[in-house]
Amino acid sequence: MSAATPRTGSPARGLHVAVIMDGNGRWAEARGLPRAAGHQRGARTVREVVAAAPRLGIGTLTLYAFSADNWKRPAGEVAALMRLLGAYLRREAGRCVRDGVRVTVIGRRDRLAPALQARIEAVERLTIPGRRLHLRLAIDYSARDAIWAAVERAMRAGTCSRDEFSRLVRSGRGEPAPVPDVDLVIRTGGESRLSDFLLWESAYAELWFTRARWPDFSAADLAEAIAGFRGRSRRFGGLVAAAAGG
Repeated sequence: MSAATPRTGSPARGLHVAVIMDGNGRWAEARGLPRAAGHQRGARTVREVVAAAPRLGIGTLTLYAFSADNWKRPAGEVAALMRLLGAYLRREAGRCVRDGVRVTVIGRRDRLAPALQARIEAVERLTIPGRRLHLRLAIDYSARDAIWAAVERAMRAGTCSRDEFSRLVRSGRGEPAPVPDVDLVIRTGGESRLSDFLLWESAYAELWFTRARWPDFSAADLAEAIAGFRGRSRRFGGLVAAAAGG
């Protein structure tokens, strides 16, 4: 392989943690600021969490950045979010390359502005060699739409195994994506629901909810969630083996 050829394959092994980054707007409103200020502050939290993830044993990190239902928000807020997403990808691309972070975006792309689509594709290509962490950003994402897109792709193919179907679900748009199941779902902001996020992949995920709004979430909070996860017994429908002599 030549030095100019990007390496492909799987990122470092580790936990798959998925985060519903909730509470940006309420964080801003509580401080008398426009909601966009909360989203901007939340982008700083993303940087902190991404930096902390590998040392906490996380190999795949999926962040819910913009749901399919978020299009229902006021046009000004949607536009600000789209600008912020584009700016984040542009600003963080070099850092991700340097830190060994591979970036991919899941969800629909046809409703995104052409410039943002091009930015996503460029960052994905640039960060292919990343092995330390696989950062997945869910943009215009719906888990139910993802499952339906996989069904349509499987129907067109005429045949599809369970494993093949599972890979089709994970891109959010019916394209194969070999990503592990979610181990832990974290939701900030005080709500306790999944909001149409990674429903297939999270079938056996542990759930961790916090009242901290996303802009206040920190690497220490992430470490606390991981510690809590590691203290749980995951039986996957089975029984815990009896202790020796018990």
